[in-house]
Amino acid sequence: MTITITAFERSPDGGKGLARDTRVRWALEEVGQPYEVRLVSFRAMKEPAHRALHPFGQIPTYEEGDLALFETGVIVFHIAERHAALLPDDANGRARAITWMFAALNTVEPPILERETARLLEGDKTWYEERLPLVEDRVRDRLDQLSGRLGDTDWLDGAFSAGDLMMVSVLLRLKSSGILDEYPNLAAYVARGEARPAYKRAFDAQLAVYTTKPPTG
Repeated sequence: MTITITAFERSPDGGKGLARDTRVRWALEEVGQPYEVRLVSFRAMKEPAHRALHPFGQIPTYEEGDLALFETGVIVFHIAERHAALLPDDANGRARAITWMFAALNTVEPPILERETARLLEGDKTWYEERLPLVEDRVRDRLDQLSGRLGDTDWLDGAFSAGDLMMVSVLLRLKSSGILDEYPNLAAYVARGEARPAYKRAFDAQLAVYTTKPPTG
């Protein structure tokens, strides 16, 4: 059955790989599964047809036969469970990899997104200059902990897994901030993720949307 995912027709990041469909593309590339992409505009995301797939009117969604999924973590978990390469064979190793997926989304990403929200939406507030350092300190607290756990290993728990895919995807949001550079082992960790052929294919595929397709409004 053909796998179809949805992605932004035009994303605010301009093809930098930060839209969450890149995570799904990466997972599919890692397991060698072909897929199709249906591009949706911001207007279409709010219409009933798309909300039937994603009740909150966002991307990505995942369709395969009678199955329709939303939420990136769930989609990547589904792909990892159905195909080899993203989860270890042993039960304990699988459980640890899944734990890192949850940690990426529930523990590490929230303060990073809070920082993005502050910078994008609160810059004109009188309290912005006081708030931003507090937000960035919360990001650093998480990175301190993650850096200590990663140490000098290549990946979080043995071989590359879906946990690493999600964690690298989250940390990529800090790449242009300068904060990630304060943690050389985490910067190197992200670079290893970006160097994976599957990531490169996923990144190039989402970038092509912005470089070859004119906007439709």
